[in-house]
Amino acid sequence: MNRFPRDVDGQDLIKALSKFGYVSVRQTGSHVRLKSELKGYSHIITIPMHNPVKIGTLNNIFNDVASYVGMEKGKLIRELFK
Repeated sequence: MNRFPRDVDGQDLIKALSKFGYVSVRQTGSHVRLKSELKGYSHIITIPMHNPVKIGTLNNIFNDVASYVGMEKGKLIRELFK
């Protein structure tokens, strides 16, 4: 797997996830809820608007999105940040 990104802020992550059909549906405080219908059913994730997003939080987001799109986590990270 490529080096895990460590300097990703919430806004950059939201922009990158739009490649997989995620769109903002609401914001509560410093957290944005994203929704994707890419696979024919809804998938919702919450992104903190922190700078940077903590590594553990990023890892959980990547695991969740990779599972939804049916892609290995390393490949997902390469696709998001190329």
